[in-house]
Amino acid sequence: MSYSIISLLALILNLIINRESLRNLKSRLNESQNEQKLNFRYKLFLIATNCYFIIDIAWGLLYEHHFIEKLFPFLYFDCILYFLFMFLTMLTWIRYIVAYLDSHGLKSKTLLHSVWAMFALSLVYLVINHFHPFIFSFNDKHEYIIEQGRHIAFILQIALYVVTSTYMFFAAYKSRGGEKSRYIAVALTCLVMEIFLIFQILDFRYPFYAMGLIIGICLVHSYIEKRERKEKEVYDNIATTLAENYEVIYYVDIETAEFNEFAKSNKYASMKLPVSGRDFYNETLKNIEKYVHPDDRQFAKNLYHKDIVLSNLKEKKSYSYKYRVMIEDQPRYFQFTVIRANDNNHFILYEKDIDDEITAENLRLENQKKHITFTQIAEILAINYDVIYYVDANDFSYTTFECRNIYGQKEMQKSGDDFFIDSRKNIPILVHKSDRDLVLDFINKDHIISTLANQKSCSLDYRIVAAKQTHYARMSVQKSTNGTHFIFGIENIDDEVKKEKQHLKALNTEKELARRDELTGIKNKTAYTELEKSVQTNIDNGMDYLPFGLVVCDANDLKKINDTKGHAAGDDYIRKSAKLLCDTFVHSPVFRIGGDEFVVFIRGDDYSNREKLMKELHEQVQKNLQSGKGPVVACGMAEYTPEKDSLVSEIFDRADKAMYKIKKELKKKKTIAQ
Repeated sequence: MSYSIISLLALILNLIINRESLRNLKSRLNESQNEQKLNFRYKLFLIATNCYFIIDIAWGLLYEHHFIEKLFPFLYFDCILYFLFMFLTMLTWIRYIVAYLDSHGLKSKTLLHSVWAMFALSLVYLVINHFHPFIFSFNDKHEYIIEQGRHIAFILQIALYVVTSTYMFFAAYKSRGGEKSRYIAVALTCLVMEIFLIFQILDFRYPFYAMGLIIGICLVHSYIEKRERKEKEVYDNIATTLAENYEVIYYVDIETAEFNEFAKSNKYASMKLPVSGRDFYNETLKNIEKYVHPDDRQFAKNLYHKDIVLSNLKEKKSYSYKYRVMIEDQPRYFQFTVIRANDNNHFILYEKDIDDEITAENLRLENQKKHITFTQIAEILAINYDVIYYVDANDFSYTTFECRNIYGQKEMQKSGDDFFIDSRKNIPILVHKSDRDLVLDFINKDHIISTLANQKSCSLDYRIVAAKQTHYARMSVQKSTNGTHFIFGIENIDDEVKKEKQHLKALNTEKELARRDELTGIKNKTAYTELEKSVQTNIDNGMDYLPFGLVVCDANDLKKINDTKGHAAGDDYIRKSAKLLCDTFVHSPVFRIGGDEFVVFIRGDDYSNREKLMKELHEQVQKNLQSGKGPVVACGMAEYTPEKDSLVSEIFDRADKAMYKIKKELKKKKTIAQ
């Protein structure tokens, strides 16, 4: 009876201290996905533990009356359930730990696979035990007998808990603060289970494992849940305190548009807006019509649509905007901040009255501008810059004048105590990574001072990155007329760079077209003349020029085709001739240098295989001649010989003579064929 009482007390204690966790089986909406998984797995562990306690209570009661024959089937079945739920507590506990670590590494996966393997193996053992006692058995008097497999199963569990506790202690060593204490608590829980499993091996007559479970659960409850509740209270207090800084807060369901309003401001309360509703977007559009300044209404209306909100929150956690709201018939600037909630199903809209801040900022800027002389203003306005930094030459304090926003959504400091220090902080954020070192060297205090001591101004072109787009910018620096300030002007030169690129592209295209034969698309005589000059220059300079050769070609009977079939047929004949040469010498440029004349500058693989290619070309021409279909092209080849060739024209002349010899032979064969 004492056996069952211990397990009964453990069950009652577990139900008391974890009543909240067991009662709230459904996840709360404000929980993140990882929190939901973590809480769900801990609840599964608690349920498995309670089932184990119930089975353990039944075991104590049934075994106390094991001599009663009718109770024996229940005792045997309870014994199977005892081991089943013992292994199940191990499985659910390890799964909880892996979720708690929120790790997808090799160690966590190995731990998870190991516990699943052990659980599956234990089920197999229990099935085998029914036919061949391996874990436990009963004698004729229905007395419980420990088999060898029971010790093996317990030792494997102990080994797994040892590995797990070691893993958690290691995780604690790598952590700090509240996280460290939580890891230690989980590791100690595993350690307690190890110890009580050892006691359970030594003596089955006492519910040692049940004691270990409840002690471990108490540790988890005391060191983890209590601390997490305390942290939640702290977060709630922080949220409440922050809420007091805003006029109103809306909590909105992204999909359904249902909302709740939280407002403490008396000014806002005077507007008598609804504190909850089913359609945030429509309600807001109605309120804009009533309370937003007329000049800002259209801007405000464009912001309150589901698609717009989702689009703005797609790549960032929050975004802000501002417009004027009419409070007691007076316009006041409000800043609106939209933040996606942790559950990804809601967003929070904060509204803050910033009219006093804007008024104070405008007044401060006006006071600063009064200290700038008319001459200095004229210098600034004389140059069309997007952003101007007005830097004191003595203490390097500065003020920013932003004519156009070139930095996107990045908020830049409007003034500061040291322009050069602040610039070094901003350059890694704003400047393209390939240009950062260049800009850092340029915006160097000593460099600027020494450069402007010898010249009136200096400038640098570089790239900035704004809203994931790269833009070209130019920074120009000069001194004010009285020498008391440096003026840094930054302008966007995207259009200038674009025009320059288009101009270069047009020049290159025009130059390329000038080197192309309009009829065939191959290179023309101009291109050949340039190549000939380039090769000749290299030969004249004594360079060890790569081996090359020239193939001079002439298309037979072009004049006859033009006279009998027309110039369109002649043009087609020239195109086919050019194609025949290009298909033969695929690695070498082909030039059309006259009406029916071509030159091939053979090099590389074509030069190495020149004899073979010439033979193939000659054979194809012979076939065309016999069939009367396809171009008949006479070709002669000559190679560059460094020992005797000093002029490219000499090589051309040799190839030309060889071509005329072939041309005569082709005409002779054609005459015979006719």
